[in-house]
Formats: sequence, C-alpha cells, structure tokens
Amino acid sequence: MATVDRVDEVGRRTVGDRVALVFTEVLSPAVLVAVVLFAVAWDSAESPMSALVMGVIAAAAASFLPIAYILRGVRRGAWTDRHVGERAQRTLPMLVCLGSTASGTLALAAVGAPRDLLALIACMAAALVVATPITLLARWKISIHSLVAAGTAVTFTVVFGWALLFTWPLAGAVGWSRVRLGDHTQAQVLAGAVVGACATGLLYPTLR
Repeated sequence: MATVDRVDEVGRRTVGDRVALVFTEVLSPAVLVAVVLFAVAWDSAESPMSALVMGVIAAAAASFLPIAYILRGVRRGAWTDRHVGERAQRTLPMLVCLGSTASGTLALAAVGAPRDLLALIACMAAALVVATPITLLARWKISIHSLVAAGTAVTFTVVFGWALLFTWPLAGAVGWSRVRLGDHTQAQVLAGAVVGACATGLLYPTLR
C-alpha cells in the first residue's frame, strides 16, 4: 500500500509524518537524478544548447523513462505505488531502470558527451548493478531513495564543492524520512547511502 495511504489508515499523520512525506516525494530518486544530471551537463558542456541536449538524453534514460514505466505499472495495478514499496514488486522496475541507465550511458558515449556527464551516468548504472542483486537475489530492500540522495550529495560536492553545505543535510533528511515512514530500516537506509556515496565518491572522480 502506498505510503500516504498507510499513514492515513492508521490515523497517525503527525507533523513529523507530513514532513517525512515531503522529503520522500520532493527528493525522490527520479527528481534528484534528473537534477544532478542536468547540473553536471550544464557545468561540463561547451554551450547551453549542448548542455540541454546532453542533459535531456541523460535524464530521459536514468529518470524520465524509468519513472514513466513505473507510473504506468501503478495505473495498471502491477505495483502499489510509484516508490514500489513492496520488495517483491521491484524486479521489473529495477531491471528496467538498470537497462535504461546503461543504454543512456552508451548513447551519451556515442554522441560524444562531456566526460563528467558520461562518468556520472556510468556511476549511476554501477550503483544499480550493486543494488539490484541485493534487492532481487538477497531479498533485502536496500533504500534507493537513500542511495540516490547520498550519490547526489557526493556528486555536487565533487563538482561544485560548496554544495556540500546543503546537499548533505538533505540527503540525511531523505534517509530519515524513509525510516520515519516505515518504508525502510535504518540498516537499509545506511546501506543505500554507502552504495551511492561509494559510486560517486570513489568511482566518479576516477572516471571523470
């Protein structure tokens, strides 16, 4: 059942619950992935037009297409909510996300995307390569929200430096929201943060 519905049903929509819902929705993986890809495209491309084109290709592959697939599945009743809260329902969404992100990496390489942008989307694919078997084979619901939030914070810190002043607290807030809403345990949130931070903190600087 969707997070909002679950909170409504048990009648405990406290202020903390509402704040957690805001962080979960506003800083969802689809949103953060698109934002960080466009930001890096803008910073690394040779012109605004090139940044727009490259950003659209990257965001479409890693964010727009996967979330469109998930929303379509929600409308058809294939999964309960757009965050795919039930671990057993995550097989196809995660495989589609991995395949789409990997395809986006190849597409950007083919059109000569800036190295920074190409390295970033490759790191996203690498993080999914780690998270997917943990979820599907180990049957443990690692937090994708936390993975993306931590990866975004590290990326902004690596590329822009000063961004650590606000991105890290936001990443922490996302992790807190997932535990607060009962969608993940603290261990699942921490594991997601470690995978995301390592992908962009260790692999990204090497590839770029």
